[in-house]
Amino acid sequence: MKIKRGDLVVVVAGDDKDRAEPRPRVVQEVLDEGKKVVVEGVNLVYKHVRRGHPKSPQGGRLRMEKPIQSSNVMYYCSQCGKGVKLGYRYTETGEKERFCRSCSNGIGAVSPAREKYAKKS
Repeated sequence: MKIKRGDLVVVVAGDDKDRAEPRPRVVQEVLDEGKKVVVEGVNLVYKHVRRGHPKSPQGGRLRMEKPIQSSNVMYYCSQCGKGVKLGYRYTETGEKERFCRSCSNGIGAVSPAREKYAKKS
């Protein structure tokens, strides 16, 4: 999965899809080897807890975010201003990085430089 914790994403499917103007939200956690993600402010549910619970000693309802399918979100490219697909490529030094497939903007390194993938000049 190309989406990591801390990335800005846009919800493109499901109940929490932003219909008029998609707005970017932050990924809080990636679960199940990238199959599910927890996104801030998306898929909010109430959990009813009894008295004596560590998070709520008086009891009541806790509001929490549940995971959604990672296929329901797209990475938000700040340069493009929309949700985009991501890809992997190797730089001249042999470093593997993520990049935006629309504008070819590099997002960040994924693995350190490897001599095998460095471009020979």
